[in-house]
Amino acid sequence: MKEIGKQVGNNFEEIRFYWEEKLKKMEEEKTKIRLGGGEKAIARLHGKGKLTARERINILVDEGSFQEIGIWAGWNLYPEYGEVPAGGVVVGIAEIEGKKSVVVANDATVKAGAWFPITCKKVLRAQEISEENKIPIVYLVDSAGVFLPLQDEVFPDKYHFGRVFYNNARLSAKGIYQIAAVLGPCVAGGAYLPIMSDESHIVDKIGSIFLAGPHLVKAAIGEVIDEESLGGSVVQSDISGIIDYRHPDEKSCFRAIRANVASLSKQKMAPFTKKDSRDPKFDPEELIGIIPPDKTKPYDMYQILARILDGSELVEFKPQYGKTIICGTGWIGGWPVGIVANQRSIVHKKTGLERREKELQIGGVIYSDSADKAARFIEICNQRKIPIIFFQDVTGFMVGSRAEKGGIIKDGAKMVNVVANSTVPKITVVVGNSFGAGNYAMCGRAYSPRFLFAWPSASIAVMGGEQASNTLLEIQLRKRKVSETERENILNTIKKKYEATMDPRYAAARLWIDEIIDPRKTRDILINALETVAHNPDIEEFKTGVLQT
Repeated sequence: MKEIGKQVGNNFEEIRFYWEEKLKKMEEEKTKIRLGGGEKAIARLHGKGKLTARERINILVDEGSFQEIGIWAGWNLYPEYGEVPAGGVVVGIAEIEGKKSVVVANDATVKAGAWFPITCKKVLRAQEISEENKIPIVYLVDSAGVFLPLQDEVFPDKYHFGRVFYNNARLSAKGIYQIAAVLGPCVAGGAYLPIMSDESHIVDKIGSIFLAGPHLVKAAIGEVIDEESLGGSVVQSDISGIIDYRHPDEKSCFRAIRANVASLSKQKMAPFTKKDSRDPKFDPEELIGIIPPDKTKPYDMYQILARILDGSELVEFKPQYGKTIICGTGWIGGWPVGIVANQRSIVHKKTGLERREKELQIGGVIYSDSADKAARFIEICNQRKIPIIFFQDVTGFMVGSRAEKGGIIKDGAKMVNVVANSTVPKITVVVGNSFGAGNYAMCGRAYSPRFLFAWPSASIAVMGGEQASNTLLEIQLRKRKVSETERENILNTIKKKYEATMDPRYAAARLWIDEIIDPRKTRDILINALETVAHNPDIEEFKTGVLQT
């Protein structure tokens, strides 16, 4: 075990100021997102005697325990239909009577809580978190149903609306507790969600549930009836019996849900060792001043790890080999972790034995030796049954004749294979670039990390903006000649459009990442994530597919 880290450099204040300004602007945007449909929509909701989604969550969960997931969902995603803040549904992890739980709350101030494609994707992500970590899930239902103009993108496919009910059935069969509260309209297919949960609640005068609303009933069979008489709280609890509990107001409903969750049996936890937490020896507040705004400039990943790991200590695996990836074991909040982190600083010089192996290694690039080291280390973490945390700042695998002759494809494939088949919990933090196959090898979304967070400095794309823009330019100009000025204008247009897709909010809007986090909060967020993943006691046997040697 060795202590890593050193004092911040001379340019710390300049870097810190840049990211603080960036975070300030993002926080202003998030404040607007938290208002949902806006102050007028909130006032209309309050006028009906209803609470907003976030007000409901604040009452339901233990104070200060809610960590939101997917607040950027839907950001700039449906310009033709207006804003859909947070995807029209608030999702997060919280404690309810001390029990780690997932909470899903429709936001009725956003298009009456209608389901957009991203709403569906976000609810499915919430159910995935519940299933993977074997923690209860609470649904606070208040939705007008599918957003009809986009019904073809919400209704029929495998991971559309119907998958929510499929998951209801599967979660229940696995013994993962689900509870739902009907706090507004619950219409058509959406009516199945609370009824397929293990227990259901409804609030008088504001909750209603029916397969077809009054207008459709009149059109279909000619019956004229109002919502309360058709599927109000009394009808569905006292007469049909499909709802288990009826309450006079929302607060009493939430007290009852808390009581339900409190009575759940204590579950078996994962076999991870747990010891007392120790603070890092270097201040986590300094994390905001380490990564330069100019992503071509190197920095030392050890300085990030030193401000996250307990005692700023890391037992490094093969420290002198494959230096563009750092591998090692440490502790975070008293939980044991394996660390796989890209190293952006240039670590090889043209001297000695290293000259014969390679002229130079570029930080953030995965070479054959670093891929081989990382694959072996991930195997060891699975053997020792400890969670793995990936810190991504990767521009991809090395290219060129030297790399090809050295077998970079097979070495990269080995690493990808091992990451894909790893069975211990994986958590990913994108601190910088996440390009190409490097995204895969370092456990991007396609490789099922339990959680995937990103810093404001993150960029996710198939390649860097400069390379991609020039490639796209050459394709466009292949069949025509232009002046140098026109060429420059076309290049700038391409670059601007491409780089917009590299904004971390673009990724977060599509749920490629769970949340964009303040770097200074990384340690606390990882501790919460580790506590969550520890609730699943089952770790499957680790096996890989065929590996080329």
